[in-house]
Amino acid sequence: MPNDTPILEMKGINMYFPGVKALSNVDFRLFKGEVHAIMGQNGAGKSTLIKVLTGVHKQNSGEITLEGKSIKPNSPLDAQKLGISTVYQEVNLCPNLTVAENVFIGRQPMKFGKINWKTMNKRSEELLAKLNIKIDVTQLLSSYPVAIQQMVAIVRVLDISAKVLILDEPTSSLDENEVELLFITHFLDQTYRISDRITVLKNGNLIGEYKTTELPKIELIAKMLGKELSEFSYSKKDKTTAKKSEQELRKTTNVLNIKNLGKKGSIFPFDLKTNEGEILGLAGLLGSGRTEMARLIFGIDRADQGEVYLKEKKVNINAPSKAIAIGIGFCPEDRKSEGIIPDLSIKENIILALQGKYGLLKNIPVKKQTEIAENLIKALNIMTPSANQEVKKLSGGNQQKVMLAKWLATEPNVLILDEPTRGIDVGAKLEVMELVLNLSKKGMSVIFISSEIEEVIRCSNRIAVLKDKSKIAELSGEEIDEQKIMHTIAGGKKE
Repeated sequence: MPNDTPILEMKGINMYFPGVKALSNVDFRLFKGEVHAIMGQNGAGKSTLIKVLTGVHKQNSGEITLEGKSIKPNSPLDAQKLGISTVYQEVNLCPNLTVAENVFIGRQPMKFGKINWKTMNKRSEELLAKLNIKIDVTQLLSSYPVAIQQMVAIVRVLDISAKVLILDEPTSSLDENEVELLFITHFLDQTYRISDRITVLKNGNLIGEYKTTELPKIELIAKMLGKELSEFSYSKKDKTTAKKSEQELRKTTNVLNIKNLGKKGSIFPFDLKTNEGEILGLAGLLGSGRTEMARLIFGIDRADQGEVYLKEKKVNINAPSKAIAIGIGFCPEDRKSEGIIPDLSIKENIILALQGKYGLLKNIPVKKQTEIAENLIKALNIMTPSANQEVKKLSGGNQQKVMLAKWLATEPNVLILDEPTRGIDVGAKLEVMELVLNLSKKGMSVIFISSEIEEVIRCSNRIAVLKDKSKIAELSGEEIDEQKIMHTIAGGKKE
């Protein structure tokens, strides 16, 4: 149990980047002998706070004390010398060296001016044994699974007498059994299983510090989303969206039928169906597996089990090109690095996916390209003087529409939208939402992902709820409201 005096304390931390206040007067305390979880959605400030603590960033104001003494880490190495060590999500060791070499890299025991291999190997075995890991430390690190590699990283920092050990989402790429070996995670259930205390951040602000036993999961989720429990909507689905009724949907044709699709280390096996003219929402907190599910369906990540049927015909989607060929489109979350090519024109961006569908050897006539682009610019109300305008000169909302247009040009059977309203203004959000609803009315099957639960509720006919890389429930009809979704995430079990 934690002692009464913090071993580490951060007071009034402010951190500015050009045009952004990343941390605003944030306090943080860590007690000796405790496991403390820092929780928050994407952009909450978790990573920035850790980077200030480990000397990657220099705070604009505020104070850090370690064992009652003021410290000012200037680099990760400086922080390590002070006793603050970090194990990152991605293993940052040397896979081409042995386990023992990785444990002692840079501080190998020496004898007569040479590395004392016997002592180094024996000491490495002893350190790993303390964590119930018995392996051949003379083997290359790359010969062991990621879970073992993470443990080697942890053993290394423990052996250099770390007073504070920071684990940055080390379990996100591990399966369920491997996770049991590790100490902390950003996953909800694991956080409650091992942490003594939780600090919640949102948009760079401190929401609060809580004892884990005194903070119900549903309240933690509400705090992460920046809401009070009383604010969760109890209203039924928004009837102004003119979505298809459940009775109408029962009469529609099944488009995509996914059975037991999964990938070890990415997402647990799941079943999923989409119907003609239906919007299927994916709801869950950051790290729940929504994007992993989308990437698997589109073939960016290759599944290691399961089957996919498109209109009752079995298909093998082992690459995005296969997905495009059979009529599946995907608008990724990061439009700038994955969705559009900023230096190309609107017309060139719109034609990209269609050209991919036809194949590189079948050229689309320039006249046809212009016709397709201009029709979609008009249909989506893309604000531009010309189809030849460079995409980088458009607003975020119009860039998002160009990405949508690119996939609409392929006339997909299924369109996957991952955070289609992120980073755009309120007016553009409404326009994109209206476009999505209109696509479903015209018969398209849409998989809709958004971290804004209100958006998912507003436009979805059914909602698949995800948690800790698993699909845990599917909601429809009267079940679709915020309260039901939050309680499902907080306490739901896999369906």
